[in-house]
Amino acid sequence: ENKNIDGIIMGTANGGLENCIDFLNQIVEYEEGMLTPTNFVQSTPNAIAGQLALMDGNRGYNTTYTNGGHAFENTLIDALMLFEEGNAKKLLIGGIEEISNYNYNIDFLADHYKEVAVGNFDLIDSLTKGSVCGEGSNMFIVEAEASEYYAQIVDVAQLTFPKEIDIDACLSSMLERVNLQKSDIDSIMLGMNGDVDHNVWYNHVADDLFPDTNIFTFKHLVGEYRTCSSFAVWLSAQILNGERAFMKAIQKRSNENKDIQRILIYNHFDEVNHSFILLSK
Repeated sequence: ENKNIDGIIMGTANGGLENCIDFLNQIVEYEEGMLTPTNFVQSTPNAIAGQLALMDGNRGYNTTYTNGGHAFENTLIDALMLFEEGNAKKLLIGGIEEISNYNYNIDFLADHYKEVAVGNFDLIDSLTKGSVCGEGSNMFIVEAEASEYYAQIVDVAQLTFPKEIDIDACLSSMLERVNLQKSDIDSIMLGMNGDVDHNVWYNHVADDLFPDTNIFTFKHLVGEYRTCSSFAVWLSAQILNGERAFMKAIQKRSNENKDIQRILIYNHFDEVNHSFILLSK
């Protein structure tokens, strides 16, 4: 449905680790002899962007970002920069992550996931350490100028290892760039994941910075993974486009006096990679 795409930009923290492990096991099994290249080719993080380009015959800009919890945010920033430079008009961007034994076991040992099963609609209010492992693939066509669209991505900001004062300063700077006040933000989408230690950041944004806004959550639907902010963008775009059938499943706080015109997504992964993504109707 979307031809003449000027480039493909993907974000993934881990790529296809299952195929990577299969390839490494083959090295041992074949005693470093003749190996089939398929598992290696499909295991590299840029395999998806490359395969999409081959399928579509696209010879344009093709980049994959793999920098952990900021991988998808970097696709957005790259796309915005290409638009500002005038080097692209229409791009395919996306965030992709899969569950594999390898990355699940590593993250489980790092206390990212709960040891006791929790139902997804009980996840957000749970008061224990860890979340649930998730995966997903979310793709978007973004254009510098469009006559028909679900939502506008207004701006993106990201921080690493911040303090609360840094979060406040980053948000103020972003709103200043787009000539908005905090009062102009009627809704926020929070990356609450059920980890009691992570709630401090989200509660600060919800209660201290935006005490009167609508609040939505999304990780009880897809779990925790490093590029899940791409799902938050998809979900926010659906809301701004008028889809409201699932609102009760994601709404944590409602303000009937606030019509949904803008949604500010705030997410962090493991309290390290923090980001804001602002969408507008």
